[in-house]
Amino acid sequence: MDADLKAVRGVDYSRIFTQAIDRLHVEGRYRVFIDILRNKGAFPNARCFAGHNGPKPITVWCSNDYLAMGQHPDVIAAMEGALHDVGAGSGGTRNIGGNTHYHVDLEAELADLHGKEGALLFTSGYVSNEATLATLAKVLPGCIIFSDELNHASMIAGIRNSGCEKHVFRHNDVAHLEELLAAADPAAPKLIAFESVYSMDGDVAPIAAICDLADQYNALTYLDEVHAVGMYGTRGGGISERDGVAERLTIIEGTLGKAIGVMGGYISADQTIIDVIRSYAPGFIFTTSLSPVLVAGALASIRHLKASSEERDGQQAAAAMLKSMFAEAGLPVMDSTTHIVPLMVGDPVKAKKISDVLLAEYGVYVQPINYPTVPRGTERLRFTPGPAHTEAMMQELTGALVEIWSRLELRRAA
Repeated sequence: MDADLKAVRGVDYSRIFTQAIDRLHVEGRYRVFIDILRNKGAFPNARCFAGHNGPKPITVWCSNDYLAMGQHPDVIAAMEGALHDVGAGSGGTRNIGGNTHYHVDLEAELADLHGKEGALLFTSGYVSNEATLATLAKVLPGCIIFSDELNHASMIAGIRNSGCEKHVFRHNDVAHLEELLAAADPAAPKLIAFESVYSMDGDVAPIAAICDLADQYNALTYLDEVHAVGMYGTRGGGISERDGVAERLTIIEGTLGKAIGVMGGYISADQTIIDVIRSYAPGFIFTTSLSPVLVAGALASIRHLKASSEERDGQQAAAAMLKSMFAEAGLPVMDSTTHIVPLMVGDPVKAKKISDVLLAEYGVYVQPINYPTVPRGTERLRFTPGPAHTEAMMQELTGALVEIWSRLELRRAA
């Protein structure tokens, strides 16, 4: 016993933690959070406080506030109105003091957006994925989940926490998915989990084909629309609305923190499924609900985007223009059919260096994307031009990248 206690007391915790951080530095994967403030009403303009005295003007190129709705006057006015109406916080969990009329209204609006009977709010898109997937599989005895290999980390965490059998199919590979479904127990409950827009490559899932397989093999479907809600469809319902397949999906999950411009996550489905998740998911039951201030802002944003296509059209035009400029300049822009504009680097140290030079010398902010977000050797810069990014901004950005590519002797596009 004495020897065991001595061994425990001899653990050098500080050394272990330091070595863990040192490994990230050696691999070029240590993440540095930028210190900025956005300029209200002037996005993508912001102020950076890192590495110099006082704020320095910068242009933001990597925000997930895709449509700048976080700056929209209607959203800000709604949040201010709610703050003065009910105060700052929600008061607790939804079950105890934290259920407000704002929450009820937003869930109804989200259900309508996706053509579902109901919706359920969570504090983030990560929580909505993790809590829902983990709970679904536990409620369905013997459930088997089929997951796209490029699914979000939150989806992977939910599937892992469910403890159920899982099979990973090759990205967007319908034939491989069918092989896995055909080999599974026909009597077992099944769930296919996938995304609409994959945000690191900017490609889109074959939703209708996956729904066909779900029908054939009696499987439920779970679609993550976080990078598409607000962005696609005549009312911003996502790729599933654009492609006319929303009614075929069992559950549609989304976020309020990207194109909607605020914060939070949700699922939409038939009322029984919503009630099951509401009643069984610890990530919902034991979490303080979203502040009514945030909910009011999200509600105003969704209502605006249901009626207006101006922001979506402007964003798509900006993405197309930037892709064209990058390609014409010989920069290694990756193929993308969506609003995501990824620029391949293929090395974590070089990706970080490009990001650092852009910020320090050109006042351009874009974060490097490294492992584990993307596979090793596919490190990149991920640009998300929006309706407020001008042609002049794009020309300046392209010129800066061409200069840095030459300076660092990086490979250009073929």
